[in-house]
Amino acid sequence: MDQPSPGDPDGPSTRLYSAPMGPHAFALVLALSLIALPAVPWTNPAGTQARLSDAEMESFLRTARVGRARGTGKGVTDSDRATLSDGTLSHDAHIQTIDESKSKFVGERTIEFNFRDSWQFNIAVYRIDRLLGLQLVPVSVERNWRGEPAAFTWWVDDVLMDEGERLKQKLSPPDSRCWNEQTHLIRMLDQLIDNVDRNLGNMLITKGWRVWAIDHTRAFRLSKTPRPAMLTGIDRAVLQRLEALDFAALKRIADGYITDGDIRALLSRRDGIVAHFTAHASLVYDRRDPASGCAH
Repeated sequence: MDQPSPGDPDGPSTRLYSAPMGPHAFALVLALSLIALPAVPWTNPAGTQARLSDAEMESFLRTARVGRARGTGKGVTDSDRATLSDGTLSHDAHIQTIDESKSKFVGERTIEFNFRDSWQFNIAVYRIDRLLGLQLVPVSVERNWRGEPAAFTWWVDDVLMDEGERLKQKLSPPDSRCWNEQTHLIRMLDQLIDNVDRNLGNMLITKGWRVWAIDHTRAFRLSKTPRPAMLTGIDRAVLQRLEALDFAALKRIADGYITDGDIRALLSRRDGIVAHFTAHASLVYDRRDPASGCAH
Protein backbone atom coordinates (compact mmCIF):
# COMPACT_ATOMS: atom_id res chain seq x y z
CA MET A 1 0.00 0.00 0.00
CA ASP A 2 2.79 2.43 -0.92
CA GLN A 3 1.96 5.84 -2.29
CA PRO A 4 4.91 7.45 -4.09
CA SER A 5 3.28 10.87 -4.07
CA PRO A 6 3.60 14.23 -2.37
CA GLY A 7 0.54 13.89 -0.13
CA ASP A 8 -0.61 12.02 2.96
CA PRO A 9 -1.04 8.32 2.07
CA ASP A 10 -3.13 7.50 5.09
CA GLY A 11 -5.95 9.99 4.77
CA PRO A 12 -9.48 8.62 4.26
CA SER A 13 -11.17 8.82 0.90
CA THR A 14 -13.34 11.94 0.59
CA ARG A 15 -15.20 13.85 -2.08
CA LEU A 16 -13.96 13.83 -5.67
CA TYR A 17 -16.23 16.59 -6.96
CA SER A 18 -15.66 20.32 -6.99
CA ALA A 19 -17.26 23.53 -8.10
CA PRO A 20 -15.70 25.46 -11.01
CA MET A 21 -12.45 27.22 -10.11
CA GLY A 22 -12.57 30.87 -9.04
CA PRO A 23 -9.92 33.43 -10.15
CA HIS A 24 -7.95 33.28 -6.89
CA ALA A 25 -7.81 29.47 -6.87
CA PHE A 26 -6.75 29.41 -10.49
CA ALA A 27 -3.92 31.85 -9.77
CA LEU A 28 -2.73 29.58 -6.97
CA VAL A 29 -2.80 26.54 -9.26
CA LEU A 30 -0.84 28.44 -11.91
CA ALA A 31 1.76 29.42 -9.33
CA LEU A 32 2.06 25.84 -8.12
CA SER A 33 2.50 24.55 -11.64
CA LEU A 34 5.32 26.99 -12.28
CA ILE A 35 7.27 26.05 -9.16
CA ALA A 36 6.53 22.33 -9.11
CA LEU A 37 9.65 20.21 -9.54
CA PRO A 38 9.76 17.50 -12.22
CA ALA A 39 8.83 14.04 -10.96
CA VAL A 40 11.89 12.45 -12.58
CA PRO A 41 15.30 13.36 -14.00
CA TRP A 42 15.47 13.73 -17.77
CA THR A 43 18.10 13.37 -20.46
CA ASN A 44 15.60 14.30 -23.13
CA PRO A 45 12.80 16.92 -23.40
CA ALA A 46 9.79 16.83 -21.09
CA GLY A 47 6.60 15.15 -22.26
CA THR A 48 8.17 11.78 -23.05
CA GLN A 49 5.37 9.91 -21.34
CA ALA A 50 2.90 11.42 -23.79
CA ARG A 51 5.05 10.44 -26.79
CA LEU A 52 6.01 6.90 -25.83
CA SER A 53 3.55 4.10 -26.46
CA ASP A 54 2.63 1.62 -23.75
CA ALA A 55 4.74 -1.01 -25.52
CA GLU A 56 7.76 1.32 -25.54
CA MET A 57 7.37 2.08 -21.85
CA GLU A 58 7.01 -1.63 -21.08
CA SER A 59 10.20 -2.40 -22.98
CA PHE A 60 12.07 0.38 -21.18
CA LEU A 61 10.94 -0.81 -17.75
CA ARG A 62 11.98 -4.39 -18.53
CA THR A 63 15.38 -3.72 -20.05
CA ALA A 64 16.81 -0.33 -19.01
CA ARG A 65 19.73 -0.38 -16.62
CA VAL A 66 18.77 0.30 -13.01
CA GLY A 67 20.83 3.09 -11.48
CA ARG A 68 20.25 4.95 -8.25
CA ALA A 69 17.57 3.40 -6.02
CA ARG A 70 16.10 4.79 -2.83
CA GLY A 71 13.05 4.23 -0.65
CA THR A 72 9.88 6.09 -1.54
CA GLY A 73 9.35 7.25 2.03
CA LYS A 74 5.66 6.35 1.72
CA GLY A 75 3.55 3.42 2.82
CA VAL A 76 4.49 0.36 4.84
CA THR A 77 5.76 -2.11 2.24
CA ASP A 78 9.30 -0.81 1.75
CA SER A 79 8.96 -0.10 -1.95
CA ASP A 80 11.68 1.66 -3.93
CA ARG A 81 12.04 4.42 -6.47
CA ALA A 82 14.81 3.79 -8.97
CA THR A 83 16.22 5.75 -11.90
CA LEU A 84 16.49 3.67 -15.08
CA SER A 85 18.47 4.52 -18.21
CA ASP A 86 18.82 2.97 -21.66
CA GLY A 87 21.53 5.40 -22.77
CA THR A 88 19.05 7.82 -24.32
CA LEU A 89 16.22 8.13 -21.84
CA SER A 90 16.45 8.32 -18.07
CA HIS A 91 13.23 7.81 -16.14
CA ASP A 92 12.12 6.64 -12.72
CA ALA A 93 10.19 3.50 -11.81
CA HIS A 94 8.28 2.54 -8.70
CA ILE A 95 9.39 -0.94 -7.60
CA GLN A 96 7.21 -3.12 -5.37
CA THR A 97 8.07 -6.62 -4.18
CA ILE A 98 5.38 -7.03 -1.49
CA ASP A 99 3.68 -10.43 -1.71
CA GLU A 100 1.87 -11.36 1.50
CA SER A 101 -1.07 -13.58 2.33
CA LYS A 102 -2.58 -13.89 5.79
CA SER A 103 -5.62 -15.76 7.07
CA LYS A 104 -6.35 -12.76 9.31
CA PHE A 105 -5.01 -9.22 9.06
CA VAL A 106 -5.61 -6.65 11.80
CA GLY A 107 -5.21 -3.07 10.60
CA GLU A 108 -5.65 0.22 12.41
CA ARG A 109 -9.34 0.41 11.56
CA THR A 110 -10.25 -2.97 10.09
CA ILE A 111 -9.92 -6.72 10.42
CA GLU A 112 -9.67 -8.62 7.15
CA PHE A 113 -9.74 -12.35 6.54
CA ASN A 114 -7.95 -14.02 3.62
CA PHE A 115 -5.79 -10.91 3.32
CA ARG A 116 -3.56 -10.42 0.28
CA ASP A 117 -1.12 -7.66 -0.61
CA SER A 118 0.78 -8.35 -3.83
CA TRP A 119 2.92 -6.62 -6.46
CA GLN A 120 1.27 -8.87 -9.03
CA PHE A 121 -2.01 -6.97 -8.76
CA ASN A 122 -0.40 -3.80 -10.15
CA ILE A 123 0.31 -5.60 -13.40
CA ALA A 124 -3.14 -7.20 -13.58
CA VAL A 125 -4.88 -3.86 -13.02
CA TYR A 126 -2.74 -2.11 -15.64
CA ARG A 127 -3.68 -4.75 -18.21
CA ILE A 128 -7.37 -4.65 -17.31
CA ASP A 129 -7.30 -0.85 -17.51
CA ARG A 130 -5.98 -1.00 -21.06
CA LEU A 131 -8.37 -3.78 -22.07
CA LEU A 132 -11.26 -1.51 -21.08
CA GLY A 133 -9.74 1.64 -22.61
CA LEU A 134 -9.67 3.49 -19.29
CA GLN A 135 -6.14 4.95 -19.46
CA LEU A 136 -6.15 5.66 -15.73
CA VAL A 137 -3.30 3.39 -14.57
CA PRO A 138 0.41 3.80 -15.36
CA VAL A 139 2.31 1.07 -17.22
CA SER A 140 3.52 -1.78 -14.98
CA VAL A 141 5.61 -4.85 -15.82
CA GLU A 142 7.23 -7.78 -14.07
CA ARG A 143 10.99 -7.69 -13.51
CA ASN A 144 13.40 -9.14 -10.96
CA TRP A 145 14.70 -6.78 -8.30
CA ARG A 146 17.42 -7.84 -5.88
CA GLY A 147 16.68 -11.49 -6.46
CA GLU A 148 12.90 -11.18 -6.13
CA PRO A 149 10.09 -10.80 -8.68
CA ALA A 150 8.67 -7.30 -8.62
CA ALA A 151 6.35 -4.85 -10.32
CA PHE A 152 8.22 -2.03 -12.08
CA THR A 153 5.71 0.78 -12.60
CA TRP A 154 6.27 3.92 -14.68
CA TRP A 155 6.73 6.91 -12.38
CA VAL A 156 4.03 9.40 -13.38
CA ASP A 157 5.43 12.52 -15.04
CA ASP A 158 4.70 16.14 -14.20
CA VAL A 159 2.83 15.50 -10.95
CA LEU A 160 1.35 18.73 -9.61
CA MET A 161 -0.14 17.23 -6.43
CA ASP A 162 -2.19 14.34 -5.15
CA GLU A 163 -5.84 14.46 -4.19
CA GLY A 164 -5.01 15.01 -0.54
CA GLU A 165 -2.97 18.11 -1.34
CA ARG A 166 -5.70 19.41 -3.66
CA LEU A 167 -8.26 19.23 -0.88
CA LYS A 168 -5.84 20.69 1.65
CA GLN A 169 -5.24 23.67 -0.65
CA LYS A 170 -9.00 23.88 -1.41
CA LEU A 171 -8.31 23.90 -5.13
CA SER A 172 -11.01 23.28 -7.72
CA PRO A 173 -10.24 21.81 -11.15
CA PRO A 174 -10.45 24.25 -14.05
CA ASP A 175 -13.08 22.05 -15.74
CA SER A 176 -15.36 20.33 -13.22
CA ARG A 177 -17.22 18.28 -15.83
CA CYS A 178 -13.97 16.83 -17.20
CA TRP A 179 -12.74 16.19 -13.65
CA ASN A 180 -15.91 14.30 -12.79
CA GLU A 181 -15.60 12.18 -15.93
CA GLN A 182 -12.23 10.97 -14.66
CA THR A 183 -13.23 10.40 -11.04
CA HIS A 184 -16.42 8.52 -11.99
CA LEU A 185 -14.23 6.01 -13.82
CA ILE A 186 -11.77 5.63 -10.96
CA ARG A 187 -14.67 4.78 -8.68
CA MET A 188 -16.00 2.28 -11.19
CA LEU A 189 -12.57 0.68 -11.62
CA ASP A 190 -12.15 0.30 -7.87
CA GLN A 191 -15.49 -1.49 -7.67
CA LEU A 192 -14.58 -3.75 -10.58
CA ILE A 193 -11.23 -4.81 -9.11
CA ASP A 194 -12.50 -4.68 -5.50
CA ASN A 195 -9.75 -2.28 -4.43
CA VAL A 196 -9.86 -1.61 -0.68
CA ASP A 197 -6.96 0.85 -0.60
CA ARG A 198 -7.97 3.87 -2.64
CA ASN A 199 -7.03 6.98 -0.70
CA LEU A 200 -6.08 10.59 -1.20
CA GLY A 201 -2.40 9.78 -1.60
CA ASN A 202 -2.73 7.35 -4.51
CA MET A 203 -4.69 9.61 -6.85
CA LEU A 204 -2.07 11.74 -8.62
CA ILE A 205 -2.92 14.92 -10.52
CA THR A 206 -0.61 16.12 -13.27
CA LYS A 207 -0.04 19.71 -14.38
CA GLY A 208 -2.66 19.17 -17.08
CA TRP A 209 -5.20 18.06 -14.45
CA ARG A 210 -5.17 14.49 -15.62
CA VAL A 211 -5.76 11.98 -12.81
CA TRP A 212 -3.75 8.77 -12.43
CA ALA A 213 -4.78 5.92 -10.13
CA ILE A 214 -1.72 4.21 -8.66
CA ASP A 215 -0.86 1.40 -6.23
CA HIS A 216 -3.22 -1.57 -6.49
CA THR A 217 -1.48 -4.15 -4.33
CA ARG A 218 -4.62 -4.56 -2.21
CA ALA A 219 -7.09 -5.10 -5.01
CA PHE A 220 -8.86 -8.34 -5.96
CA ARG A 221 -10.78 -9.08 -2.82
CA LEU A 222 -13.55 -11.58 -3.40
CA SER A 223 -16.72 -9.51 -3.08
CA LYS A 224 -19.33 -10.66 -5.57
CA THR A 225 -21.28 -7.41 -5.82
CA PRO A 226 -20.25 -3.76 -6.28
CA ARG A 227 -21.34 -0.90 -4.05
CA PRO A 228 -24.02 1.02 -6.00
CA ALA A 229 -23.26 4.29 -4.18
CA MET A 230 -19.80 4.28 -5.75
CA LEU A 231 -21.12 3.82 -9.28
CA THR A 232 -21.66 7.47 -10.13
CA GLY A 233 -20.96 7.47 -13.87
CA ILE A 234 -19.33 5.63 -16.76
CA ASP A 235 -18.08 6.35 -20.25
CA ARG A 236 -20.21 4.79 -22.96
CA ALA A 237 -17.32 3.08 -24.75
CA VAL A 238 -15.97 1.70 -21.46
CA LEU A 239 -19.40 0.30 -20.63
CA GLN A 240 -19.54 -1.46 -23.99
CA ARG A 241 -16.12 -3.04 -23.42
CA LEU A 242 -17.16 -4.02 -19.91
CA GLU A 243 -20.25 -5.80 -21.26
CA ALA A 244 -18.09 -7.74 -23.74
CA LEU A 245 -15.56 -8.80 -21.10
CA ASP A 246 -15.29 -12.56 -20.57
CA PHE A 247 -13.27 -15.13 -18.67
CA ALA A 248 -11.08 -16.03 -21.63
CA ALA A 249 -10.00 -12.43 -22.25
CA LEU A 250 -9.12 -11.86 -18.61
CA LYS A 251 -7.33 -15.19 -18.37
CA ARG A 252 -5.26 -14.32 -21.42
CA ILE A 253 -4.00 -10.98 -20.11
CA ALA A 254 -3.79 -11.59 -16.36
CA ASP A 255 -3.05 -15.30 -15.91
CA GLY A 256 -0.28 -15.74 -13.38
CA TYR A 257 -1.05 -12.44 -11.70
CA ILE A 258 -4.58 -13.19 -10.48
CA THR A 259 -6.33 -16.53 -9.95
CA ASP A 260 -9.33 -18.06 -11.69
CA GLY A 261 -11.28 -17.29 -8.53
CA ASP A 262 -10.28 -13.63 -8.80
CA ILE A 263 -11.50 -13.57 -12.40
CA ARG A 264 -14.84 -15.14 -11.54
CA ALA A 265 -15.39 -12.69 -8.69
CA LEU A 266 -14.49 -9.79 -10.99
CA LEU A 267 -16.98 -10.95 -13.59
CA SER A 268 -19.67 -11.20 -10.93
CA ARG A 269 -18.98 -7.60 -9.93
CA ARG A 270 -18.94 -6.67 -13.62
CA ASP A 271 -22.46 -8.03 -13.97
CA GLY A 272 -23.60 -5.80 -11.12
CA ILE A 273 -21.89 -2.75 -12.60
CA VAL A 274 -23.45 -3.28 -16.03
CA ALA A 275 -26.88 -3.85 -14.50
CA HIS A 276 -26.56 -0.66 -12.46
CA PHE A 277 -25.72 1.53 -15.43
CA THR A 278 -28.32 -0.16 -17.63
CA ALA A 279 -30.91 0.84 -15.03
CA HIS A 280 -29.48 4.35 -14.71
CA ALA A 281 -28.85 5.41 -18.30
CA SER A 282 -28.51 9.08 -17.28
CA LEU A 283 -25.17 8.20 -15.66
CA VAL A 284 -23.66 7.16 -19.01
CA TYR A 285 -21.65 9.82 -20.84
CA ASP A 286 -19.11 10.23 -23.65
CA ARG A 287 -15.73 11.02 -22.14
CA ARG A 288 -13.32 13.32 -23.90
CA ASP A 289 -9.79 12.12 -24.64
CA PRO A 290 -8.18 11.44 -21.24
CA ALA A 291 -4.71 12.30 -22.58
CA SER A 292 -5.75 15.94 -22.91
CA GLY A 293 -6.41 16.24 -19.18
CA CYS A 294 -8.75 18.90 -17.81
CA ALA A 295 -6.65 22.05 -17.94
CA HIS A 296 -8.65 23.67 -20.74
